[in-house]
Amino acid sequence: MAKRVQSPSSINLFLQCPRKYYYQYIERLPTSPSIHLVRGNIAHSTLEHFFEQDLAGIDENNYKEEFVREIQRNFFTQWGKYREELKRLRLSTKDLKFYFEETMMMLVNWCNYFNEEITLMLEKKGNITDAFNAVKPITEQEYKSEEMFVRGFIDAIKHVGDEVHILDYKTNAVPEIKESIKLQLGIYSLLYNEKHGKYPNQVGIFFLRDKLHMLIVDEELIENAKQAIHIVHEHTTMFDKKEDYEKKTSPLCKWKSGQCDFFDICKPY
Repeated sequence: MAKRVQSPSSINLFLQCPRKYYYQYIERLPTSPSIHLVRGNIAHSTLEHFFEQDLAGIDENNYKEEFVREIQRNFFTQWGKYREELKRLRLSTKDLKFYFEETMMMLVNWCNYFNEEITLMLEKKGNITDAFNAVKPITEQEYKSEEMFVRGFIDAIKHVGDEVHILDYKTNAVPEIKESIKLQLGIYSLLYNEKHGKYPNQVGIFFLRDKLHMLIVDEELIENAKQAIHIVHEHTTMFDKKEDYEKKTSPLCKWKSGQCDFFDICKPY
């Protein structure tokens, strides 16, 4: 069988539960919409558009207030654009208000961090435009490897002095770099290296509830990513029957407030 183009999320899903991977990527069964996915998309779109703003009227005296206003304006706009998707979630007015306010707080938290970066850069650049452009990352870049049959979207690429840093934004409740996140960042490092001929120096996650967490790109990060890609390709090119994709029962099958999208058809218990 031909290789399927994988992504960090599909590879992580296979490692979490091969049967769930089968249902989602081979049988292509529909998945349910989620407030966490929708609000994650809203937050990402807000941050991407933030860097496209016109700096007219913003100077060294008012940039902190103006950037916070800009992130709020962008968030209002993006929330409105996702109105239909939010409606389909059928959340109560109370819950919708909670997620709106919580996401706003996350983005303002990020903006406060960004303002700190601008303050430091102003000491070197002297004016807001040069400082903004120096701190501004390259955003939302798609990388696709013809060699590894892997693709991914990188949220932000920053050049910090002579170093390259790759960043991802997350709205996770717990600001912890788990193995699944390390794998995602390792795959991004491989994709970046294949295109540019060098690995990023550091990779990290900006947990929007918390702060930036960075990792050095080392041999272990790279080798673990290579191994995971190999495992998934090896299995998915050999097998296409449901029985060949193991069920891995875990607390992710069913929990207090929900269950896996495929729980009823899978019947893990």
